[in-house]
Amino acid sequence: MSEEITLDLARLVLEAQPFSSLIGARLVGFEEGSAVLEVDVRDELLQQNGFLHGGVLSYSADNALTFAGGSVLGASVLTGGFTIEYLRPAVGRTLSARAHVVESTRRRALCRCDLVMVGDEGERTVAAAQGTITRIE
Repeated sequence: MSEEITLDLARLVLEAQPFSSLIGARLVGFEEGSAVLEVDVRDELLQQNGFLHGGVLSYSADNALTFAGGSVLGASVLTGGFTIEYLRPAVGRTLSARAHVVESTRRRALCRCDLVMVGDEGERTVAAAQGTITRIE
């Protein structure tokens, strides 16, 4: 890792993002090579059919991928790009975006993220994402 980033420091970075505060995101896991971001479901985050909005899933994947990449590249990173595949409607109490680094160089990290809904009946993967995180100078 370029610089030591702790879970507490990573949480401060997340809290400094106004949009993350609006969504109610929290970083519950952060270590070298992985990050876990959670968002509790509330009415304001649903789409017209009562499912968690795809934009919330996409935001969560983007941020979890970036935190995972930053865990190996350092704090100065941006998402270079990512794709997301929606598998099924997102229903549950909490969205858990679980990202990990697949491979990295000095400047880029390839990361994957499983988006899992947690509810009364357990856990269910609802989407998956893959992206490239790039270190900026």
